Amino acid sequence: MLMTLEELRSIMPFARAKAGMFLPGLNAAMAEFDIDTPVRQAAFLAQVGHESGHLRYVRELASGAAYEGRRDLGNVVAGDGVRFRGRGLIQLTGRSNYSACGKALGMDLIAHPELLEQPANACRSAGWFWHANGLNALADAREFVKLTRRINGGANGLVERLALTARALKVLA
Repeated sequence: MLMTLEELRSIMPFARAKAGMFLPGLNAAMAEFDIDTPVRQAAFLAQVGHESGHLRYVRELASGAAYEGRRDLGNVVAGDGVRFRGRGLIQLTGRSNYSACGKALGMDLIAHPELLEQPANACRSAGWFWHANGLNALADAREFVKLTRRINGGANGLVERLALTARALKVLA
């Protein structure tokens, strides 16, 4: 089911200025990665909405220095923390994630991490991360807290994520 611009703007009212730029990519990513039921789409859009500040940010505002030397993210080369800070609509982070995503999507994200800042790639990388981490199953089970933890590593922004999910379910149902 393709989402309309009106639906996207209803789900993420603060995205009005950029909604049209991301709508085709969001629809394509949801189709490619089987985010194909209202509950899956609502959960995906809620997470993407929170992580990207309602489609305003495709690059993390922080410098990424906090990720320097984080072996759990694959940041093993000096400068990796800054180079592989959060990008895309789901804020893909770390050399390991960039490498896996790039391989899966046919892009050299190690040499060109900024590719994830392009709207289509920002959407597609979010869909890839969703699929690679089995998040459709958590959405189907309505395990929205577990889903948030898998994306964020914690419950950062949980209240907004749940509110966005509820709004999206109303709009898409």
